[in-house]
Amino acid sequence: MATDRVKEILSWYGSDNPGTKTNLARLLNTGALAGTGKLVILPVDQGFEHGPVRSFAMNPDAHDPEYHFRLAIDSACNAYAAPLGFLEACADKYAGQIPLILKLNNSDSLSKVEPCSALTATVDDALRLGCVAIGYTIYPGSGLRNQMYQDLKALTYEAKAKGLAVVTWAYPRGEGLSKDGETAVDVAAYAAHIAAELGSHIIKIKPPTAHIEQAEAKKAIEKAKIPVGTLAERVRYCVQAAFGGKRIVIFSGGAAKGTDEVLEEIRQINAGGGFGAIVGRNAFQRPRAEGIDLLKKIIAIYKG
Repeated sequence: MATDRVKEILSWYGSDNPGTKTNLARLLNTGALAGTGKLVILPVDQGFEHGPVRSFAMNPDAHDPEYHFRLAIDSACNAYAAPLGFLEACADKYAGQIPLILKLNNSDSLSKVEPCSALTATVDDALRLGCVAIGYTIYPGSGLRNQMYQDLKALTYEAKAKGLAVVTWAYPRGEGLSKDGETAVDVAAYAAHIAAELGSHIIKIKPPTAHIEQAEAKKAIEKAKIPVGTLAERVRYCVQAAFGGKRIVIFSGGAAKGTDEVLEEIRQINAGGGFGAIVGRNAFQRPRAEGIDLLKKIIAIYKG
């Protein structure tokens, strides 16, 4: 039975058909956070993005796609997201046990050109594998960003027509930004807004820093007296930037770090009204028991 909170969130997507809303509801009504309106998702696209050595060598069991299905299920996550190969490996064995998100575009880290991921799967692949949603990465700040926006718009149209939800990784990077600018609060909020404008149901961004990249944005923030001193304050503004908080904005776990640091970041995100976390390396690079324990502690924070 849908809670009032889940019903409220679904009401924000009035243009969507019953199929898409049903799949959003499945995401929101699965796992330990079912019915709360919060999400903790396990994403494992790092093997493609960073290579197996950097991603899995420290926990060799994680080379096996089944490891990640079991990690997401046994820690009671809302969903598991991965590229085509990892999902194809075990989607049949674990059919119906956890909502799946198929990452439709991916890139390797072997080239230094402007960031732009290749299409590596289709909306029909997502349907075939029983997924609730497609995932797609955009790189605001890249010289190739407009091509990515156009591709995402076409994929979003197709996914919605076929009853799937859309999860967008909005990761600013490219020649248009400094390294600090990739996680600057003004840029992170801008990226979240762009993803919402492109029709995304769920938007994933990195936890924003206090750095402000754009001179005009700095003037606007100071004039409006928007507080950005703490992570909770910055999260609150990024959520507000996504249609006044009427789009689901979740935050990445980022590079591997200590348990206390991860949990403090999660507390700040929760305090700022973030809808949840999408935590990969910090979970699957630990021994299995430690990874499950960390995910359960993250879930407990969002549960309140």
